[in-house]
Amino acid sequence: MTPDRIALLRDSFAKVRPISEAAAALFYGRLFEIAPEVRPLFTGDMAEQGRKLMTTLGVVVNGMHDLPALLPAVQRLGAGHAGMGVTAAHFAPVGAALLWTLEQGLGADFTPPVREAWTEAYGLLSGVMIEALEAAPAAEAPFGRGVGVAAS
Repeated sequence: MTPDRIALLRDSFAKVRPISEAAAALFYGRLFEIAPEVRPLFTGDMAEQGRKLMTTLGVVVNGMHDLPALLPAVQRLGAGHAGMGVTAAHFAPVGAALLWTLEQGLGADFTPPVREAWTEAYGLLSGVMIEALEAAPAAEAPFGRGVGVAAS
């Protein structure tokens, strides 16, 4: 990703951070609307899940400037979803829900370049997560159900 796109990610996420609780609720509402089949993957406290989602997004956005340092954590996150019932097919609706949520939260600030930056970042990171998910033995999943970005 270019430095300009990384700056767009940071700037736009900084505008979402103050409304993170509402953004997380929008995200999950939209995800369950467009992909109701993922709802059973989330059995815990959805407010806590929303906080984890926003924290994870913050870590990712802040780490995009140093992908070699960030990618091992993204791989672990992907592998961690192996035992939760998450499949590669779940990543498309998660990405769609994320972009929709950002559009709702940012309004006029969700410009075409911001959309492109988020689309590129999600494509890159979800690809890494999918590879790790598919390579991981399901029995070694270190997380409980419904934790992290992939099942978010």
